[in-house]
Order: sequence, then C-alpha cells, then structure tokens
Amino acid sequence: VQLVESGGDLVQPGGSLRLSCAASGFAFSDAQLNWARQAPGRGLEWVATINGAGDTTLYTRSVKGRFTISRDNAKNTLYLQMNSLKPEDTAVYYCRRGPDRGQGTQVTVSA
Repeated sequence: VQLVESGGDLVQPGGSLRLSCAASGFAFSDAQLNWARQAPGRGLEWVATINGAGDTTLYTRSVKGRFTISRDNAKNTLYLQMNSLKPEDTAVYYCRRGPDRGQGTQVTVSA
C-alpha cells in the first residue's frame, strides 16, 4: 500500500486549498478512505471519510460545511477541498486506508 499526499501550503485565513492523495497497491475503488490531521502537540484527529463509490461522506463537526472529501476512482486519487480555512485547521494532513497512511502534507493557516 502506498499513499502519497500533496497540496499542502501556507494560506491566509479564509483561503482555500485542495489536497490530493495518490494511492496504489490495493483495490482503490473498493476501499473506504479517510483524511485525518495532526496539529502541533496534539493527537491524530479524524477529519472525513468517503466510501468506495464516492456517494457517502462523513465529516467531523469542525469542518462540516467547509471541507469536501471526494475521489476519482479512474485516477486512484483521493481529494480534500478545504474552504474558509481557519488557523485551527493548521496541521499535517494524512490520507488513510485503515491503519495505513502516507507521509502527510503540511497545511498552515496564518496571516
């Protein structure tokens, strides 16, 4: 299993970013996938989940209405569109399949 996140950056409050996760080594379209994040000094926090077909999504309360998880099964790629970003969204973001995760991508929200 290989998961490679990208798209993290420094962005001002209120800004937007789109994270991507390129996946390989498993049956992508069959897999429920997740985004999680880890802020400095804190534990890993679940952010969002999407089913294999991409028609069912779940979000943690703090990002609901601002973040959108999606997937392209033809490209074996998972996405996280993040809008109206807040300083408290600052974290390393990981895509996850069960216990597996990538190296993460840093998102920093600061003026």
